Parts: sequence; structure tokens; C-alpha cells
Amino acid sequence: MAFAGRWETETQEGYDAFCKVLGIPDDIIEKGRDYKMITEVTQDGNDFTWTHFYPANAKVTNKFTVGKECDMETIGGKKFKATVQMEGGKLSVTFPNYHHTSEISGGKLIEISKAGSVVLKRTSKKI
Repeated sequence: MAFAGRWETETQEGYDAFCKVLGIPDDIIEKGRDYKMITEVTQDGNDFTWTHFYPANAKVTNKFTVGKECDMETIGGKKFKATVQMEGGKLSVTFPNYHHTSEISGGKLIEISKAGSVVLKRTSKKI
């Protein structure tokens, strides 16, 4: 149940480069650069509901069970099927254009997204 709770972005590294690789427009990148994204996670064993709250009241909610294929959605609204895995306390999933991992380390939520050699690392504190 380590992931459960509300988390607020503290730091992010590689944001601009990662967004550009995904083809996100410059004006959207600018709006999100200093935004303190809120992530809300509920966890019941291997069942998760994971919601990201973005600028302009946008949000994306994905519900999944570790190890089972599920329907997911990107911030851009693209729907896809994926299977979230848990290895050593770290969640991992492959989105259409990148690979994403989430883990709790030192009481912080650490999310790493990789698109080729470009990496976005977001660290969030529990609120």
C-alpha cells in the first residue's frame, strides 16, 4: 500500500526534452513546466486507481491490476492496452511512445519516463 495517497510534484528533470520528443506543443510545455502536478493513488492489494491532475483542470485516471492487461489512456487522450508489472516494489508499464516506472524511495514517489535516450524524472512528496 506504499503508493496510496496524494502526491505533489517537487522536482522534475528532463521535462522540456521529454515533452518535445512526444510532440507536445511549446505552449503546452510552457504551461506545465512549473506546474505542481498532483497524483492521487488508491491501492487495494494489486488493484490501483492512478490519477494525474494537470494544468487547466485536465486529469487522466487509469485503473489497473498488476499483471493483467487493461485499458489505459495518455494525457493526449490516446487509449491503449497495457499490462502493468511490479518488480521489486517498482511499477512499470509501456505507453505507446515511452516506458514508465514508479516507485517509493525515501518516502517520495519517483516516476521515470524514458523515450529512447530521453528521460523525465519526476519526484513528488506526499501531501
